Amino acid sequence: MFSCDVASIYLTPLPSLPAENVQKEASITEKSLLGIPEWLTQINDDISRALERGVNIRQLVASRACAIDSLLIALFDWFELDQTDLALFATGGYGRGELSLHSDIDILLLSSDNIAADIIKRIDSLVALLWDIGLEPALAVRSVRDCLDAAPDHTVASTLLEARLLTGNEELQSVPNDIVNQLWSQRDFYEVKIAEAKSRYLQHNATEYNLEPNIKTAPGGLRDIHIIGWVTKRYFRVGKLYDLVQQDFLTEKEFDELSFAESYLWQIRHYLHELTGRNENRLLFDYQRDIAQRMGYESQPDDQPNAAVERFMRDYYRCAMQISTLSEMLINHYFETIIEPQLPDNERPIKRPINARFNQIGDQIAMAHHRMFAQHPEAILEMFLLMGQYGIKKVRTRTLRALKIAARGIDQAYRDNPEHQALFLDNLKEQNYLFHRLRAMNRYGVLGNYIPAFAQVTGMMQYDLFHRYTVDAHILFLIRILHRFTDERFYQDFPLVSSIFQRIERKEIIVLAAMFHDIAKGRGGNHSEIGETEAIEFCLTHGMSKADARLVGWLTRYHLLMSMTAQKKDIADPEVVTHFADLTGNVTHLNHLYVLTVADMNATNPQLWNSWRASLMKQLYSQTRRILRADIDAPTNRQDMISATRKQALTMLDNVDNQHMNRDEVLRLWDDLGDEYFLREIAEDILWHTESILNHPPIGHASNADSPPLVVLREHRELALDAVQVFVYTQDQTNLFAVTMAVFDQMNLDVLDARIITATRDFALDSYVLLDRSGTLLVDEDSQQELKQRLIDAFKNPTVPKLTQKRIPRQLKHFEVTTTISFEFNDASDQHIMSLQTLDQPGLLARVGQVFLQQEIEVHAARITTLGERAEDMFYISDQKDQPLSADKLETLKAALTASLSITSDKIHTEAGHT
Repeated sequence: MFSCDVASIYLTPLPSLPAENVQKEASITEKSLLGIPEWLTQINDDISRALERGVNIRQLVASRACAIDSLLIALFDWFELDQTDLALFATGGYGRGELSLHSDIDILLLSSDNIAADIIKRIDSLVALLWDIGLEPALAVRSVRDCLDAAPDHTVASTLLEARLLTGNEELQSVPNDIVNQLWSQRDFYEVKIAEAKSRYLQHNATEYNLEPNIKTAPGGLRDIHIIGWVTKRYFRVGKLYDLVQQDFLTEKEFDELSFAESYLWQIRHYLHELTGRNENRLLFDYQRDIAQRMGYESQPDDQPNAAVERFMRDYYRCAMQISTLSEMLINHYFETIIEPQLPDNERPIKRPINARFNQIGDQIAMAHHRMFAQHPEAILEMFLLMGQYGIKKVRTRTLRALKIAARGIDQAYRDNPEHQALFLDNLKEQNYLFHRLRAMNRYGVLGNYIPAFAQVTGMMQYDLFHRYTVDAHILFLIRILHRFTDERFYQDFPLVSSIFQRIERKEIIVLAAMFHDIAKGRGGNHSEIGETEAIEFCLTHGMSKADARLVGWLTRYHLLMSMTAQKKDIADPEVVTHFADLTGNVTHLNHLYVLTVADMNATNPQLWNSWRASLMKQLYSQTRRILRADIDAPTNRQDMISATRKQALTMLDNVDNQHMNRDEVLRLWDDLGDEYFLREIAEDILWHTESILNHPPIGHASNADSPPLVVLREHRELALDAVQVFVYTQDQTNLFAVTMAVFDQMNLDVLDARIITATRDFALDSYVLLDRSGTLLVDEDSQQELKQRLIDAFKNPTVPKLTQKRIPRQLKHFEVTTTISFEFNDASDQHIMSLQTLDQPGLLARVGQVFLQQEIEVHAARITTLGERAEDMFYISDQKDQPLSADKLETLKAALTASLSITSDKIHTEAGHT
């Protein structure tokens, strides 16, 4: 059991309380609070200084528990509760002897019978004092009968299991544990704690790799260690984790791994409490840099700006994966060795031989004898292949323990063995449960030892909001997304890419590209080029053909090509699409790249995959495929694209009920709209715009002088239902872009895409794709009318609406993105393309619009891209006479934008400094 014999030597002793004959209430109300708050502050200072001197955090966590023990025992006696039949217990983490600086103080006052009113009054005074002195007691006052009534709640049962008698009635010492043993069977308690863990995992996205993890409750957090104690203590009757080693349930190495990981988390928790002054367990961006520095992660001379915090988080993620892996294995081991043998015969898993080396036991695979991997090293990879072939997701614990040891023996000789190479490739060819098998390979050391470069990216993260997962988790999640392309449940989400992937016979080609596309991150240089070299070498050494190796290498090198082209270039420009087609080369490359790109984007950050990006990918794929297949109808230049779009729209017009549109009126209107409009819009949107314009009173005519601008909304019609299309048709004016962005900003609407087109008769045809933060715009008519009226009013007012001051999102305050602005002249449109990269922030586009207005800049089109904390936007611009901008004007514009955005950036980081 927990002992204070050594742990408390680092701490200032508790001051003596007033003598017995002093009136307690008077002593407390003299505001001195018995000197205890000052003592508690000194205790925390003692712990922090001891940690700086190198004292082990385990001793210091125990020291604080000992200090609180001494305080509670003294107060128990001081309030004369020692003269009652009450027993005072520490429970929860405090019961285990684990207290960080601001941990909750879980205590139980237990009585053999109902508690008298005068004793209740003394207890109330004690609790009031604890709150007054700055502790936060989680106090339960119960009789034995009350405990029996409460213990069917498994959370109460868990606290009772960890109850540690501090002082008082010793006859009640074993009662908490006895109650749990009386009310809970081993199997019932095991099953309820497993269900609780699953629910807890889902609350944290079922991954150890959250950007801002909760080090207590997230997968791989302290709670995963606690659950081992909860399910085993009832059977083994032990008080400490090490006692499980003596019971041959836990190995010495497993105990050492858990202890090291737990100490690492305790140290993080200490600094979290120290920084925040409260019981904080969330490792937010607000604290990651400071904690990394306090834990000794220092930047090196050649480091990137975030290298130190990234190394810290990499170690955290590796630690978390180790904890969750061991916790899962040990909990399963408990079931297999303790609970399973006691099950009725009809509930025990059936054992079936698979071959001479492996058996299937229920839904798990197991080695036939304990020296299997030592005698047959190839069985390491064979086991995972059999799991795919037989549809098995789980491995028996005894086999996992042997696998962990065997994986350490995977060396260059093992990797060079042709039999092993063939088995590894067969594993990738077998698609069944591939993600689960690779995940297990990663967790138990097989993958990192077989592909050493993979071990280097395990736990590696990028300190930003765009890359949602560590590199190894991202790669495995990408492979999981690939499998979803074959699952009919996800077909509605990915109709085109699913049909393409299902027709690809050699799926291992894309899987290998997925394995290597980011494997060279963190090694300096271009990770795509390094990855290409290593991918080709891997494929050739594994007996693949040169053609297959080159395809895997090409996909690895160009895995960003399609997403960058679609998001950062004007894919309405035939030259852009033709250049992309030239780089792609053939339809086989295009099909593989499209599938890999969609999976990669979803596996990078699922929240950033939306209908807009899906539409861009689909559009680029379709246009490129027509070129590569030499489709005679494929447009090859701007005029061909314009003619093709008009023809498609006209065909759609003839095939629908067009009673609201006269064909001649439609053609006359289209002649007025200009070529640029048909170059940038798709046929479906053209028909929507046309009907809306023709059914709106003519704008600008003398007979309709008061006709307002046209503003119409509809659902964005692609894969997702999360976007809104807004079409604006009005007379052109110099401040149109600025006022529109300001109104969107006022109504909390995020702009995903913008097409700003001026018709031949000086009418603006502006189309926007928006995300509604509140999600009510499409269903709330009042919101729709408000948006329309605000836009109309803003168009009539020559001044730009004042920008709203919005609170900067907490996460954005902790990132520095250098504002960069560049210009490229586009010969086809006779305009400059301005590329802007800066920190994303509320009102960004509205601020940019104001600068454009001040600098007399005309915006013809915009491409809005948000990648986590980074905004990467493109604008097609000219002067207000549609002429290209001079070099001097470009420099002036760049300086004005930089100054405007720098002011905002400085404000963000000033606020961050005050948080």
